Amino acid sequence: MADSRRADRVAEAIREEVATFLADGAKDPRIVGLVTVTGVDVTQDLRHAKVFVSVLGSDVEKRSTLEGLQSAAAHLRSRLGRSLRLRFAPELVFHSDASVARAARIETLLEQIRDGRVPADEEPLD
Repeated sequence: MADSRRADRVAEAIREEVATFLADGAKDPRIVGLVTVTGVDVTQDLRHAKVFVSVLGSDVEKRSTLEGLQSAAAHLRSRLGRSLRLRFAPELVFHSDASVARAARIETLLEQIRDGRVPADEEPLD
């Protein structure tokens, strides 16, 4: 029980640190568009962390940003080790999270339904 709470606290600290890194302006030119850290999953032994990011932009920009983030992972790992004072800083792996884009799409569809319009790419339901 205590281990899962520690993993949750470390995951939240990693999320905040990566968000701060992105807000301060990552130097990699491949990181473009609006990047939001949506979540972090950390293993119980704190050795590996999956960082979920949402990138607004085209597919090419999303791919480029994920490549840039993965390239910056080693730098971020050392930064995390210093700031969180962990014996072993977790290995970071970045994953795309489409939940923000899905939520925006759902909101648009709901707005169209409220206005009585049929979504352009949908057929009306009888």
